[in-house]
Amino acid sequence: MTASDKSLAIVAYEGVQEAAVLGLADLLDAANQISKRQSGVLIAVDTLRPGEWGRRAAAHDAIILPPNRSGARGAGDRDLHAWIRQCHGSGTLTASVCAGLFWLGHAGLLGARPVTTHWALEDEVRSTFPDADLQPEHLLIDDNDIVTAGGMMAWVDLGLFFVERWQGVDVLTATARHLLIDPGKREQRNYRSFRPNLHHGDETILALQLWMEGHVQANLGGDALSLRAGLSGRTFLRRFRAATGTSPNAYVQALRVEKARGLLERTRDPVSAISWAVGYQDVSAFGRVFRSVTGLSAVDYRQRFSVLDVRA
Repeated sequence: MTASDKSLAIVAYEGVQEAAVLGLADLLDAANQISKRQSGVLIAVDTLRPGEWGRRAAAHDAIILPPNRSGARGAGDRDLHAWIRQCHGSGTLTASVCAGLFWLGHAGLLGARPVTTHWALEDEVRSTFPDADLQPEHLLIDDNDIVTAGGMMAWVDLGLFFVERWQGVDVLTATARHLLIDPGKREQRNYRSFRPNLHHGDETILALQLWMEGHVQANLGGDALSLRAGLSGRTFLRRFRAATGTSPNAYVQALRVEKARGLLERTRDPVSAISWAVGYQDVSAFGRVFRSVTGLSAVDYRQRFSVLDVRA
């Protein structure tokens, strides 16, 4: 290695997603081949298996905690936590993907730090690490010494992040072309789905939720919903928030946007018709709400996620 080259360790803890471990190594190897032809920076990749962290004398410029599919959260991996703290304390850039964030949290690195993880882990992360500034709408957050990425496949985005940071835009572009990867900046909210809590135990609110699923075109204002539930206004608001974790207005907005996502993905109906179908008579208002929730216009969302040939 030359003085300008970099070293990165992928931490393959027990239960790690092997596809991410191998995929990251392959992506960075492809970038190295391109950078080498340009006499540029090379990234040495070191995969550390259980028991190997702490034994390696060589320091790394960065370490990555990949995702896992085993449901592991690493609370008992105290030796690994201590090693992560030591690396971070010595100036090593510390990164995670998806549930790999739990290892950073158990190492004590998340206090007041802006971080992201898979949107489905939001509640668990917030309850486990309440001091973290969790921003699950983002796919990748670069906070200088700590970099976190969202969903399980966001290791691709994290790998490209390191390529751009250390090897430059030209190598990034060439690597993305070679691997047929979109190097554009994405947001996790483009993909996030609305999955309401239906297991709260309040039968009255559950019945209302199930009715709302099939009647998004109806009047779903607070007064109409409390009347249908047979509850006074204050009691309805209190019980609805306790059961669902959100206000009725926010719930209705998220539900309608989720229904609109499905129609944009599965049909060729005009956006105006979809707006009406999910309860918005003002197409402009629907467009503003849809963009605020998903980060995309309805047209752009359809172009990206339609399961049909939208050119037809």
